[in-house]
Amino acid sequence: MNDSGAPALFGYRKYWAHRFTPAPVLPMSRAELDSLGWDSCDIILVTGDAYVDHPSFGMAIVGRFLEAQGFRVGIISQPDWRDTAAFEALGRPNLFFGVTGGNMDSMVNRYTSDRRRRSDDAYTPGGEGGRRPDRSVIVYCQRLREAFGDVPLVIGGIEASLRRIAHYDYWSEQVRRSILVDAQADILLFGNAERALVEVAHRIARREPVASIVDVRGTALLRAVPAGTIEIDSTHLDTPGALNPPEDPYAMTPVAAAAPAATPGSATPSPAPEVADGSVPDRDAVQVVRFVRDVRGTDRARSVIRLPAFEQVRDDPILYAHASRILHQEANPGNARALVQRHGNVDLWVNPPPVPLTTAELDAVYELPFTRQPHPEYGDAKIPAYEM
Repeated sequence: MNDSGAPALFGYRKYWAHRFTPAPVLPMSRAELDSLGWDSCDIILVTGDAYVDHPSFGMAIVGRFLEAQGFRVGIISQPDWRDTAAFEALGRPNLFFGVTGGNMDSMVNRYTSDRRRRSDDAYTPGGEGGRRPDRSVIVYCQRLREAFGDVPLVIGGIEASLRRIAHYDYWSEQVRRSILVDAQADILLFGNAERALVEVAHRIARREPVASIVDVRGTALLRAVPAGTIEIDSTHLDTPGALNPPEDPYAMTPVAAAAPAATPGSATPSPAPEVADGSVPDRDAVQVVRFVRDVRGTDRARSVIRLPAFEQVRDDPILYAHASRILHQEANPGNARALVQRHGNVDLWVNPPPVPLTTAELDAVYELPFTRQPHPEYGDAKIPAYEM
């Protein structure tokens, strides 16, 4: 345990396969597995980026970190998503697949803010565009389900983290369900996921069913709310109110009349707020949004905040804004509570955020044996993100 009470990042007993590691570079082909003397991988990572064994690239950190825990890790980089063949290149993993869209959100990577398709990709050899699908995490998970059925799918990275609850999708101009629901993955790791990743990996290695891994900070999953849990309606913490009308940046604002001078010994009255039509509302009619951190009579350790359901936030922009506010208010690892949001007939459960790494732990992660080079498979091809 460190000072925060979280298990030490490198304090877990290494998996039995540690005798086969570390690899000079994480394998991307069956031939590389054979050269390492591996009959299989324990964990296979699927990513929308080229594999550069450098700590600036998220999948390299994840791969080397899992390797340091004793697991044999393989990488499937930028697979052709049109069929399952590319996803079968390393065979069936002994434990699970880890899936990410890459260092960037796949939609940001593929499209400009004007929704025009980009012609290049900085995370692809030669800067070639079109090597990853839209919403890569969802597509990769679909192909893995087709190929391997019941192998656990663990999703993470920026694309999954930002979409862990019902969210607004800029490209389709719709509110979409949690990516966990659409991807049909087993568990989602969000934020800086080293602590969650090592805990989940070792528990799966102990043959614990992934559906029973429900108490790890920094994870989201589909589960029923357990008996004895205290549910707090999110509207008891933050009162949803009317949205302010959008302001016209070109509107000419009339000069306000001079305020009456204050008499000696009296405070200057503050001006009453104006509404959209220029009228001044009754002060008693103005509703101020209140935010309450605690609800009396509740035990924080057994409490969960119920957000408005997906169907509600999809149809009501005020409730969408309210749910987003609650998500951000419950982002402090020191006092955040679990969240739950209904999606159809299932509940999405979001555990509190992970405890940050200590300085020593962060240094240890970045001191892992990275080659700090692109995988040899790419030859002389330049990867722009690596060259920057």
